[in-house]
Amino acid sequence: MTRVAVMLLLALIVSGLFLVKVSYDERRLFADLEKAKAEEQQLIADAKRLDAERQAQATHLRVERVAREKLDMRMAAPDVTRYVSDTRPAAPASGAQP
Repeated sequence: MTRVAVMLLLALIVSGLFLVKVSYDERRLFADLEKAKAEEQQLIADAKRLDAERQAQATHLRVERVAREKLDMRMAAPDVTRYVSDTRPAAPASGAQP
């Protein structure tokens, strides 16, 4: 009878230790899951912010301002426009016979 009692006691201790380990693993995995969810929310917020910044950077007014200030460009005006005419002689049509 004492052998059976010792075996049951040993099984009880092993199952108790296993239960503690499983509980610890479950808590650790739950904490990791919560961290991943928080990181996901942060990444979603960052993506929305970056998309809004990208849209703000691509406005026509900003492009014009950057062209004027950084590239020293200006709007075309008739007094600074030069027209180039084609002075080459017209090439004969390839399908026409003389």
